[in-house]
Amino acid sequence: MKILVTGAAGFIGFFVAKSLLDQGHTVVGLDNINDYYDINLKYDRLKELGIEKNDAEIFNNLASSSTYENFSFIRLALEDRENLPLLFKAEAFDKVCNLAAQAGVRYSIENPEVYVDSNVVGFLNILECCRNYNIKHLVYASSSSVYGLNEKIPFETSDAVDHPISLYAATKKSNELMAHTYAHLYGFKTTGLRFFTVYGPWGRPDMAMFLFTDAIVNNKPIKVFNNGKLERDFTYIDDITEGVVRIIQKPIVKESDKENLFKIYNIGNSKSVKLMDFITAIEESLGTTAKKDMYPMQPGDVERTWANVDDLIADYDYRPNTPIKSGVQQFVDWYKTYYGPLT
Repeated sequence: MKILVTGAAGFIGFFVAKSLLDQGHTVVGLDNINDYYDINLKYDRLKELGIEKNDAEIFNNLASSSTYENFSFIRLALEDRENLPLLFKAEAFDKVCNLAAQAGVRYSIENPEVYVDSNVVGFLNILECCRNYNIKHLVYASSSSVYGLNEKIPFETSDAVDHPISLYAATKKSNELMAHTYAHLYGFKTTGLRFFTVYGPWGRPDMAMFLFTDAIVNNKPIKVFNNGKLERDFTYIDDITEGVVRIIQKPIVKESDKENLFKIYNIGNSKSVKLMDFITAIEESLGTTAKKDMYPMQPGDVERTWANVDDLIADYDYRPNTPIKSGVQQFVDWYKTYYGPLT
């Protein structure tokens, strides 16, 4: 198949694009390479896929990969209403995997406008292109943050998600509502994936895994919110990638099967890990103890996340299962390789 992967220079998008390429699909990667975090990390991910920095910096022009003959890349923003349809028209994609978004719960409190531009306006443009250019299946990233103040544990996709507590979460819920509307009106399949605290090699520098490791290595204190009384369903990147790719590759339902045109799945490790245990795993991997500064709960955060993945098991025979210690060690090993030997 020919598949558009948006957010291809991002953490999850990079791994999904690589996995699809390794399985022989033709992939066009799209990313706007914004400066929310170090753009050099984004360029280095693209370099792993055979796209050089100079080629990636050219807007609205497809660059060919030197590593994968079936991969090309375009630097383009989802909210570009003029050029995005031209890309769809020229490339005739079979499926679209939309992983591009402005990420980060706390950043959404400080910069709300960019979340609406990318996550709402940009997603609408994706939906419009899908309906106008006969896309068979749209797979898109949602987030566990949509569960918000939900107190029922573990989180199930059938739970009400009416109380998001960050603008980021609100934009992700809006994506699900918009996808439902387009699936109903125009008869193409949409599948939303609620990711649970993704971590691993090539991860985002604003995520806990990276922040903690970087601080410990540089002998700086780590910020521990809610005095450490937090739990997260930490999910290793390979498990997320496997789930996404399985859903992209599975044959779609018939258009007459209206009930299955819109689907939502949790992708999480289906275990809730205490934040202090997560920190201990990092300390053990680094062979040192972290200096810890305790802070109160941050606006937009929740105390606990935990995914029920029964639907994923039933429909795709898949359950993420990487143990936290193994995943943390693999991140630390990558960090040492990417940034050089630790002093």
